[in-house]
Parts: sequence; C-alpha cells; structure tokens
Amino acid sequence: MMEAQESSVQYNRWSNSQDEVSMNMSASGGLDCERICTKLCTGKLGIAMKVAGGIVLFWVIFIIGYVTGYYIHKCK
Repeated sequence: MMEAQESSVQYNRWSNSQDEVSMNMSASGGLDCERICTKLCTGKLGIAMKVAGGIVLFWVIFIIGYVTGYYIHKCK
C-alpha cells in the first residue's frame, strides 16, 4: 500500500553556478482519512461513488420539494 507523503522541493540556482535541487520527503502515518478519500474519489470506485452520490442527492432534493409542495398547496 502506498502511504500519503508530504514533500517539499527547493531549487537553488545561484550557488556555484550549478543547478541544485533538494527534496525533503516525510512519510505521515496519521493520514488514513486522506488515503481513504483518495481511494473513494479516484478510478472506477470514485466514478461509482459520484454516481451514487448524485442519485442520492436527486432523491433528497425531490423528497424535500415534494413535502414542501404538499404543505404549500395543501387544501385548507
């Protein structure tokens, strides 16, 4: 499994007239939430989650609109 890593890159072109690039990478063990989010938001699983989320959102808005319309247009 790949773990999320934090990295920083510094570019220094003014020392000794040579280009220097230094990279610092530190592994973060406490980023399980980011790893799960990345897994759920990319690839085929991500597409399926977005489609399912869209369908759920459609039905939530539909039900809210139905209930609101029922009480607004209710005969007294």
